[in-house]
This record gives sequence, structure tokens and C-alpha cells, in this order.
Amino acid sequence: MSDLAVMTEARCLELLTAGAVGRVALSTQDGPQIFPVNYTVADGSVVFRTTAYSVLGTHAWQSRLAFEIDGCDVDHRTGWSVVASGPGSQVRPGPELEEIVRSWNPDPWAGGTRPVYVRLRWDTLSGRRIGPA
Repeated sequence: MSDLAVMTEARCLELLTAGAVGRVALSTQDGPQIFPVNYTVADGSVVFRTTAYSVLGTHAWQSRLAFEIDGCDVDHRTGWSVVASGPGSQVRPGPELEEIVRSWNPDPWAGGTRPVYVRLRWDTLSGRRIGPA
């Protein structure tokens, strides 16, 4: 059996900042929904892009969100998971959006135009790992 341990917030931030793909979770009238997105970390927030009429485009910037990334090594039975949660908001055109685009614009892998930028400014950032440190 491997040890399960809570990671420090600093380690969670390190892993979150190094990633490029994660999952956004939110509640809708139809129940919980989870969507994979490309993202960046900017000013204490996860930022991702979506379409205006998608579930994320119509709900994510108006609700509380959860965002998760993880990694695992099946052969060694080790892994980790980081979860950020907090309110969603839309990033409007202006200096803030210009800085996000300039520093690291989240580049969606999915085709089509994704002009809506959504920010999850976390108030909770936590993580766990299983296996040796």
C-alpha cells in the first residue's frame, strides 16, 4: 500500500502552473457537468477559453467552479491531483485580457472560435498525492 498525503499549497501551485490541460466542473439545471479545457494560470486564477453559447460560455462565468488536474504512473501506482475552486467570471476586453494573451494565451485544441475568456479565481487550492514524495 502507498501513503496518501496532502500536498502544500506551494506544490499545488507549482503543478497547476506547469500544466496545460485540465477539467472544469460546474453545476447546471441538468446536474453536474465536467469539461476538458486548455488553460493558463494568471494572477492567482485559472483562465480558459470557450464559445459564447456553450455550457461553459453561458454558465461558467456566473457560478462557482471547480478545476482539476492530475498525473499518474500506473506502473508504480503513484499519482497526484490538484483541485482549485472558486467563483467564475468573464475576462472582458482591456488591459487584463491583453496581459493574459501576451503572457500565455490558452490555446484550445478543439476547432472553432473560442472568444470568451473565463477566469476561476480560486479561494481553495488543494492537492493530494499517493506514493513516495
